[in-house]
Amino acid sequence: MPKLKIPRKSTTIDMTAMCDVAFLLLSFFILATKQKPPEVLSVSPPSSISAKAAPDKSILITLTKDGRVFLMLGDETEKADILSNINTLKGLNLTAAELKKWEKSAFIGMPFGQIKSSLNMATEIPPNKLPGIPLDSTNNELIDWMKSITNVYAGTDQRRLQEMLLVKGDNDAFYPKFKSIKTAFKKNEIYKFRIVTNGESVPVGSELYLNPPKAN
Repeated sequence: MPKLKIPRKSTTIDMTAMCDVAFLLLSFFILATKQKPPEVLSVSPPSSISAKAAPDKSILITLTKDGRVFLMLGDETEKADILSNINTLKGLNLTAAELKKWEKSAFIGMPFGQIKSSLNMATEIPPNKLPGIPLDSTNNELIDWMKSITNVYAGTDQRRLQEMLLVKGDNDAFYPKFKSIKTAFKKNEIYKFRIVTNGESVPVGSELYLNPPKAN
């Protein structure tokens, strides 16, 4: 009896639907992923073995290698209220339009006396050309900035503000500048803040390696 030959059918699979799903997922992750906040200038902070992540709502003070200080008010902070408060506190005489434009700036890094004129410039000054917030012993303007921040967050849980305050200093920056930042905090009765460092692994054989902290 002759064998029956079964005709071979094509094994081609239509991947159109699969490609559509893949691109939809890719688009979702791109849009939903939180981007790393911009840095005013590249700094190399000291290393530590701390692995605690910085909060999303952050007020970041950056100290560069050459001693310039910059302030970044995160998008999820009370940025508009802080800028409005400092405008009143220091008598900057900024209009509503100027305040709105200032709110779009990623960084704050110049003396109060230069802010109004800079907001009326056609192009924004690049970060590497900014002089930084004055931190002299006779003119520490960061004290006023911290005063406006504490004014805006007055009446709330101060532990929340302490969680938000981050200081990121270059490893080669001189201590007197960092001390001036601490002075600005102390003048406003802020005694706790976080220092941003480069994470590294716990040295093998160290006390922390042998006795790691227990999770809460």
